Formats: sequence, C-alpha cells, structure tokens
Amino acid sequence: MTANVSQPSANTLFNPVLIAGCLIILVGFAIRSSFGLFQIPVAEAFGWLRADFSFAIALQNLFWGIGQPMFSALAEKYGDRKAILAGAFCYATGLVLSSYATTPGQHQLLEMLVGFGIAGTGFGVILAVVGRATAEKYRSLALGIVTAAGSAGQVVGPPLAQYLLDQMPWQSVFVTFAGLVCVSMLALLLMKVPPPAAVQPGEDNLGQVVRRAIKDPTFIFIFLGFFSCGYQLAFITAHFPAFISEMCSAIEPNGILHSIGITSTSTLGAMALSLIGVFNIIGTILAGWLGNLYSRKYLLVGIYVLRTLISALFIMNPVTPETVFLFSMLMGGLWLATVPITSGLVAQIYGLRYMGTLYGLVFLSHQIGGFLGVWLGGSLYDLYGNYTLVWWVGVGVGAFSALIHLNVDERPWNRRVMLQAA
Repeated sequence: MTANVSQPSANTLFNPVLIAGCLIILVGFAIRSSFGLFQIPVAEAFGWLRADFSFAIALQNLFWGIGQPMFSALAEKYGDRKAILAGAFCYATGLVLSSYATTPGQHQLLEMLVGFGIAGTGFGVILAVVGRATAEKYRSLALGIVTAAGSAGQVVGPPLAQYLLDQMPWQSVFVTFAGLVCVSMLALLLMKVPPPAAVQPGEDNLGQVVRRAIKDPTFIFIFLGFFSCGYQLAFITAHFPAFISEMCSAIEPNGILHSIGITSTSTLGAMALSLIGVFNIIGTILAGWLGNLYSRKYLLVGIYVLRTLISALFIMNPVTPETVFLFSMLMGGLWLATVPITSGLVAQIYGLRYMGTLYGLVFLSHQIGGFLGVWLGGSLYDLYGNYTLVWWVGVGVGAFSALIHLNVDERPWNRRVMLQAA
C-alpha cells in the first residue's frame, strides 16, 4: 500500500483548506448535535413512542456510516468539492423534507437522506483533504483542529436549536438549518488542494488497497474498536437531554443555575451538550498534538479506559445538575479525541492516498455503534421506563474497545511486508 500523494500546497499549519474544512464541519456538526433536542417535541407533536423518533435518528447515524466510504471514494475519483456539494444537497434536502413528515416511517426514511448528507460534509471527506493539504509535521495537529471545529459546532448547535425551538415550530427550525448548510458551501471557494497523484504502473488501486486492508487483523481491530465510540456518542447526543429532563429535579427559581439563565431541565440538557463541545475543543486539539508524540494505539486505549470509568461512576451516583456538569466536562475532553488519533493511525499504517475511503470504512463501525446506541436508547426506555441498561452496555463496549486496541500493529503496511519478505 503506497502513500504516494501530491505534495501539500503549503508548508504551514493554517492554510485555506484547513479553514474551509473547519467551517463546513462546524456547521454540519452544529446541526447534527442538536437532534436530541427534537426528541420530545416531535414525539409529543404526533403522540409517538420515544422509540419512533429515536429509530429515525438511529437510521441517520447508520446511513452516515454507510455513506462515509461512498462519499470518500467519490471524492478520490471525482474531486473533493463535488463530493462535498453532493453531501450538502442530501443534507439540506433531507432537512426540508423532514419538516413535512408526519409519520414515523416518513421521518425514518428522510433521516437516511440526512445521514448521507452528514457523510458527504463530514470527517471522512474533510479529514482526507486537509491531510493532503498539510505538511506531515503538522498533519496530526491539523486533523485535531478540524475535529475541534466539530466540537465548536456542538457548542453553538444545541443552544441555537433550543433558542429557535422557543421561537418557532420544530419544522421551521429544520428549514432554517437547511439554509445554514447551503450557506456553508461558500467555504468551498477556499478549498483548492492538489488531488492525489495519478496511480503509477505497478501501484495498488483502490480496490486492491481495500481488499488488503479488510484482510489485515490490525484493520479489523481498529474497525471493531471504533464501535464503542459511536455507541457512546450517539446515545448521549440523542438521549442525554431527555435523560436529564427526567432524572434531574426542577431548577430552583433562586438558585445559581437560574441566575445564569438555566431555568429548566430542558435548558440544562442543551447546555450539557454545549459544555461537552467546549471541553471537546480542548480535548481534540490536545489529542492531535499528542498523536505526533506518542503511540496512537496506546492513546486510544487510555481514552477508552477513561470513558468507561467516567460513565460507570456517573450512572452509579445520583444525577444532579452538578454531576451533569462534571460528567459533561470530563466526557467532553474525550468526546472526539478518538477521531484525529484513529484517522491518523489509518494514515500512518496504510498511507494517505486512500485514507478517506479506509477511514470511511472504519467509521462505518462507529456509526453501526451509533445506530445501536440511539435505537436501544429509545427501545429500552419504552420497555423499562429508564435508560439504565443502555448506559451499562456503553460501559461494557468501552472496556472492549480499550482491550482490542492493545492488539493493533502500528507499523506501516509497507514496512511490515518488507520485514515478512526478508
């Protein structure tokens, strides 16, 4: 597997491609991270069970994962900007049509389209193009900065969605979000990056690279390990606001939270997601920086161990506004820290040429986990009347991911092949 790609356009960390990628990721993730706030309004508007809208969000996560390698392959074949524009079209169209949906089946079908849109404007395509446009000595940090832009979107997205929901029907909020996706495409004017170098005679093509990767135990370990990340993040994003609304007592009228504008448990839920985003900005940039200095597989082991412990301690103790804030800060620091390290690990082992597609395949596991986290959250809530079992499943899969990453072989593929042949 070769890493032959065109040289970066500039030997600097901050360049137009990085800025454009950050803007697109910020808008896309601001919208994506707010869907949990629609859980109760949509269900109450039509008298649905919690599982109905949860399944729609679960399908969104699954089709985001299915679409990720597809859009990455499109970008590598037809160009990054065309793939991103196609993703934005799916995103905006899905949001607008969802505003007219009145049955669970309609929402579930249209959230598949939204999932494809998130894939086309998300990490798989953006991280690959930023990686190609950035010099190697800055690459891991640049990937961390782009991931942090997604965190910044999570900071502004839920509060913005809650504000809009207080001002207008949820249908109008969906249309407003579709407009924001379209406006974000102006950032593509900055995204001019050399394409991958042409495949030379004797070099592996995309199909050969993918077939070799999926037969490599290390690739399978990375694929399986990313599952728990998707499970935990999607479950919390979709269900945490509702969980807080039901588990926390009412906000005291004369308390500290009330004085800073948090007057209801629904507002506390939105602020918790925002707080996760704030600390994730720090965590992802730190992870990107550490990825240049230390073993990426051991960094991933450490992140999953910490997530497992934090989640277990949170659910074992009474849920109060104070524990919600503490959990949000600690989990926020680890939230997307896996993304720059995992994507960097894929590039380190298999090269940059087909990084987008290979990372997209790994990301599919993440989104399968996300699908199960959201779907099980709604289904088990309707069955048991609480989220306790779903939390403990998340603790278990987190521990599994920590263990399985210990088996990853970080050596570049070409080096391993040469050593085996010697």
